[in-house]
Amino acid sequence: MPHPARLTALPSPVRNPFDSAWPFASTVSDRDRGPLPHGSPAEVLRRIAEVLGEPRVPSTGVGESAALDLIAGLLDEHGIDLSHPHAAAHLQPPVLQVAVDADALASASNASMDTYDSGPATLAIEQWVVKALAGLAGFGPQADGVLTPGGSISNLLAVLIARDSAGAATGIDVRRNGVQGLDRPVVFCSELAHFSVQRACAALGLGEEAAITIGSDEEFRMRTDVLADELAKPGRTPVAVIATAGTTDFGSIDPIAPIVELARRYGAWVHVDAAYGFGALFSDRLAPLLADLSHADSVTLDLHKIGWQPAATSVLLVADRNRFGAFGRSVDYLNPADDIDSGLDGLLGRSLQTTRRPDAVKVATTLTAYGRPGLGTMLDTCHELAHAAAARVVADSNLELLAPVTLTTVLFRVAGQGLDAAAADALQGEVRRRLLTSGRVLIGRTTLPARGGRPAVVALKLTLLNPNATATDIEDLLDQVVATGHDVLAESEGAA
Repeated sequence: MPHPARLTALPSPVRNPFDSAWPFASTVSDRDRGPLPHGSPAEVLRRIAEVLGEPRVPSTGVGESAALDLIAGLLDEHGIDLSHPHAAAHLQPPVLQVAVDADALASASNASMDTYDSGPATLAIEQWVVKALAGLAGFGPQADGVLTPGGSISNLLAVLIARDSAGAATGIDVRRNGVQGLDRPVVFCSELAHFSVQRACAALGLGEEAAITIGSDEEFRMRTDVLADELAKPGRTPVAVIATAGTTDFGSIDPIAPIVELARRYGAWVHVDAAYGFGALFSDRLAPLLADLSHADSVTLDLHKIGWQPAATSVLLVADRNRFGAFGRSVDYLNPADDIDSGLDGLLGRSLQTTRRPDAVKVATTLTAYGRPGLGTMLDTCHELAHAAAARVVADSNLELLAPVTLTTVLFRVAGQGLDAAAADALQGEVRRRLLTSGRVLIGRTTLPARGGRPAVVALKLTLLNPNATATDIEDLLDQVVATGHDVLAESEGAA
């Protein structure tokens, strides 16, 4: 294989004023080792199990220091290092040290968000965080929200609210009587929407088949012409239309304004799953991609993606706080009516959870520490790195770029000239597995859907969320992809 083209040096970003690099936390001491431990999954898991010993609660403890040393050693030797510049597989970034420190404060408080007397300070902090993020989304003073254990749960809550809203519009109290009174309730989403939409439909009694998937265009965005045709079909109750702002594999953003216009004609709730894409609002450069977000009824966002927070830090925002009525509960031992009237209520009526940890503490600390410009600079750096990586792929005959860059994802594959479709797909999987088990490089994979007469193909994926990574780091990563592809092809030719 010819020597790959080199990346053009990136412009120097504005760095964290408090350090020479963004201060991310890690449990791995040897950053040169690679993002993963060396060895097959079976070998690595066996080594960990051997250190832990027989899986039983010990009859005698070893003491606090020894226990901490044991677990810390396992994380150091066998854990993942997301701060390593070759960790680029998933929407799983390194986490800011200040967020880790703040999360320890939250854990130490052991506060809960259900009632005032379970943690007044953390209650006020979550309300502050929700209002700040709702304002960033362009929502008005009636907006509200809640922190959740992840984007899947945020999407579940959004579909639940939409389901109950659709029932109320036809005089049905779904919360009390179930969904049987609704005439074939359906939820519309892109074919590239997160699978949590189907899970939400199943959990809420609608059934997975209630999720009607809409095809996507050449830019991997929901086709509004197909959505219009589906919405017009009779004999169904359109519960919600879910747009995606930042698809998992492509970072593509559905056309929110036209989707809202179509959904409104049929009385459907509009939810935007911006778990990935919401962070674009931190960046002056990328914020226009989400200019129409404020037209939605609800929005999911994950700050454990773009936000560099420890997982899980998801938020569901709603444009109208009254929509949380479906969650309302007055419980004698928690929030009796007279206590509510006296101002002792908490956030029990925002969630399906009762005990809920104060995850907003780390968010408030991070937002206060860095502000929108600091987080925006981190994202801009990752965005620039993704474009530079895509340019390298285009310039390298050993690699093939499969999709344009929107946010921080680069979809590509090892070219494998002369291979049939099955062999070319197998090549991608084998290259990734070899890199993972070497421990040196962590990249993702997915399947590119069929487009323009081209069949679906297996793809490799970089998800670049480390603003400390450099052009040289990505050069080295892609060099190792090319070299591994060469090795796999050479072995297959030798075997033939």
